[in-house]
Amino acid sequence: MTSTSEANKERNREIARNEEAKQITGSIRVSTWAVAVAVIIGGILFTLGWLSLR
Repeated sequence: MTSTSEANKERNREIARNEEAKQITGSIRVSTWAVAVAVIIGGILFTLGWLSLR
């Protein structure tokens, strides 16, 4: 009975580690998209400002 309980605990720990890795990967992906969108919007605003001063 104890070995089954220990096996379940280890399985749950492994699942928790996998979920944590997925969350980290998802957060990095979202951050990358946010930076890319900010750079694109900044580029557009910079271009519009530069053109309005010319």
